[in-house]
Amino acid sequence: MTDSKYFTTTKKGEIFELKAELNSDKKEKKKEAVKKVIASMTVGKDVSALFPDVVNCMQTDNLELKKLVYLYLMNYAKSQPDMAIMAVNTFVKDCEDPNPLIRALAVRTMGCIRVDKITEYLCEPLRKCLKDEDPYVRKTAAVCVAKLHDINAQLVEDQGFLDTLKDLISDSNPMVVANAVAALSEIAESHPSSNLLDLNPQSINKLLTALNECTEWGQIFILDCLANYTPKDDREAQSICERVTPRLSHANSAVVLSAVKVLMKFMEMLSKDLDYYGTLLKKLAPPLVTLLSAEPELQYVALRNINLIVQKRPEILKHEMKVFFVKYNDPIYVKLEKLDIMIRLASQANIAQVLAELKEYATEVDVDFVRKAVRAIGRCAIKVEQSAERCVSTLLDLIQTKVNYVVQEAIVVIKDIFRKYPNKYESVIATLCENLDSLDEPEARAAMIWIVGEYAERIDNADELLESFLEGFHDESTQVQLQLLTAIVKLFLKKPTETQELVQQVLSLATQDSDNPDLRDRGYIYWRLLSTDPVAAKEVVLAEKPLISEETDLIEPTLLDELICYIGTLASVYHKPPSAFVEGGRGVVHKSLPPRTASNESTESPETAPAGAPSGEQPDVIPTQGDLLGDLLNLDLGPPVSGPPLATSSVQMGAVDLLGGGLDSLIGGPNFVAPPAGAVPANLGATMGSGLSDLFDLTSGVGTLSGSYVAPKAVWLPAMKAKGLEISGTFTRQVGSISMDLQLTNKALQVMTDFAIQFNRNSFGLAPAAPLQVHAPLSPNQTVEISLPLNTVGSVMKMEPLNNLQVAVKNNIDVFYFSTLYPLHILFVEDGKMDRQMFLATWKDIPNENEAQFQIRDCPLNAAVSSRLQSSNIFTVAKRNVEGQDMLYQSLKLTNGIWVLAELRIQPGNPSFTLSLKCRAPEVSQHVYQAYETILKN
Repeated sequence: MTDSKYFTTTKKGEIFELKAELNSDKKEKKKEAVKKVIASMTVGKDVSALFPDVVNCMQTDNLELKKLVYLYLMNYAKSQPDMAIMAVNTFVKDCEDPNPLIRALAVRTMGCIRVDKITEYLCEPLRKCLKDEDPYVRKTAAVCVAKLHDINAQLVEDQGFLDTLKDLISDSNPMVVANAVAALSEIAESHPSSNLLDLNPQSINKLLTALNECTEWGQIFILDCLANYTPKDDREAQSICERVTPRLSHANSAVVLSAVKVLMKFMEMLSKDLDYYGTLLKKLAPPLVTLLSAEPELQYVALRNINLIVQKRPEILKHEMKVFFVKYNDPIYVKLEKLDIMIRLASQANIAQVLAELKEYATEVDVDFVRKAVRAIGRCAIKVEQSAERCVSTLLDLIQTKVNYVVQEAIVVIKDIFRKYPNKYESVIATLCENLDSLDEPEARAAMIWIVGEYAERIDNADELLESFLEGFHDESTQVQLQLLTAIVKLFLKKPTETQELVQQVLSLATQDSDNPDLRDRGYIYWRLLSTDPVAAKEVVLAEKPLISEETDLIEPTLLDELICYIGTLASVYHKPPSAFVEGGRGVVHKSLPPRTASNESTESPETAPAGAPSGEQPDVIPTQGDLLGDLLNLDLGPPVSGPPLATSSVQMGAVDLLGGGLDSLIGGPNFVAPPAGAVPANLGATMGSGLSDLFDLTSGVGTLSGSYVAPKAVWLPAMKAKGLEISGTFTRQVGSISMDLQLTNKALQVMTDFAIQFNRNSFGLAPAAPLQVHAPLSPNQTVEISLPLNTVGSVMKMEPLNNLQVAVKNNIDVFYFSTLYPLHILFVEDGKMDRQMFLATWKDIPNENEAQFQIRDCPLNAAVSSRLQSSNIFTVAKRNVEGQDMLYQSLKLTNGIWVLAELRIQPGNPSFTLSLKCRAPEVSQHVYQAYETILKN
């Protein structure tokens, strides 16, 4: 008979009967009674009154009975802590039982009894079990330490259990190692600051040895632990990858994903030129494809992880497009995910078969899937330019089906195709206009209105089409209303005579009859623009727009790097970092990919953290250059907060992340330490190694006080663009201080007062260090000269070009905007002379791909090149003569800590010099060359 009989009785007075049976002398009766108690407990009855009677049954040799009693104890110890102490003696005794199963059972139960009073009694038995001769007991005791730590962390630390756990990592039994790793990882997660898993090459070797013999869950614990390790160089990373790769063929999908996570992390450190890198890419594809043959729920988890992997390294699965084709019986959530990955993998090579598939999907019955398929066709057109024409004709075929939701989705994506390829596919507009009446979704209506407004000059009846939308203006969604307002203003600016009434009607509806603040604001802006300066309105509203980017739904690079570190966990399914969904943030550690080693910086993308940066820091993403008006209009044009004036040499770099993690992060920030002097740079010639001391016989001088070259003033803001205010200027650097020398001229007929100046964010954080001081009102035809001190502690954003500075100047008349290019040599600091040995080692360490060569033509002969450059803080480190050519080896340092190394070749009597520049941030090289050219020619 089965145990189900224990769940069927519901007699009154049952507790008394059970009590009697529990105290029976017969073993079988006792066991039956305990089973009844457990059954009652399972269905939710309160049997805590039987606690002392059940505890008495612990003194037995019967393993089954002991397990049942322990189960009861775990459930009720919390509500009966005083009674639970009665069981302590039995635990202590059971921990010394000759049967290892009983010893393990006792220690496992001890860990589950979360009662403070009892825990201190359990320390001694636990210590013995951690050193037990049987591995089964040791592995159980290891997990018990983690449970005990959760109840009373201080007690575990005081008793030295953590050290014992660390010792277990070197245990001879792989399962003990796995459990010790699991326990330490769990404890480390709740205490991120403690360095419990102090991994080193020796302990990593032990873990990799245990990996082959563990159970699947043990393997997952070890792989997750390996993923938190940062190898010291690419050789160690490759060695670990080689030993983890066999796990990719494991039957358990969790083991496979954990192995993929380790490999994805360590691949960051491998050079793409290595043969092994290519081999690894090939090995990663089959296991990921195999995961897609599992049941739908597992497929979905695999697909969400593959989505991240494809965004990071699309080359892994670029030949596996067919496995992502949708099957007729796939659930909708799998179909949508597959579709997403198909688009990410779409390329010129496979676009034909992708489009054929997508066209099929667009005739399916599932509405959500069809919509996404139509959008996917548009995304393919935007991603693969060669396929755009085929995509557009496919979308037109779909529009001809007249299926309402297909037509609407097609119009939405065609709008994006127009934004990507202007003036290319406008011939289809007529077909789109035929479907105007069938559009009922806001997004589709807004897209159609945008198309009509954008191409109004090509549509004869554009005014009638827009007027038809205007009839139900107040019933439209905000999205459609805003689009309609803009489209009619565009139409008016293109055909002013025919549409005057229409534009007045829409402006009146938007400003007077609407209570939506966005709509009212936009209406008033257009109204004022059109009434004050129609020419300016045309320039603003009909300005040429930048093309849209290929993939707008890519995960932001820093977040993607963090999610790659969480492959195989919930974070990789949600595509959110754990901190976004784990309440209380306990155990949430921000992870990032390991930095590339110096040997592969050539293959590094600008977002990747460099070798010099601490691995814990996350690189900031460089914000793209904002619109001049957008950023400057938000700035407070009062007097700027004055930062400390620029010190001569000790510029404080720590406070400001210059170039937003761009250039600065490429050299590991200001804390970058050049490697020790090793081999001599190849292009310094073999002779350098032998007689370094002879070559480096130059004086060690610091920058001279004469100041760097100052360009003549140029007109930055002409009077006609600034209502009579003309601004000319130049930049200077004198004794470590940067200034902007301005000349303000009033060519208007009224007095100018209340001057203020503000800079937009820029590549090197240039900002005014003091307010703009114009002491007296500026009368008509009067000119005043001002020197504005600058510092480099302002906000940072990478500009295009790098030395672009956008400026806003305000006076009593208006605010005026202009942009100018500053010469880079104003940022060369006075302590830019590199130590000779350091120069050699750094030149060798910077990859050859970062070297740029330039010709400086028409230089004046007999110029004192070295001293002229030194006055602008370009220092000569060494000088020698090779076959009649003078070779100068020079160094300079920018205000944000970036070092640039140079080799200048001068042929006597030849006005052309050859300049070779090496820098960890190659984007500055062009501007440094321009600085050289300016200084040498003037």
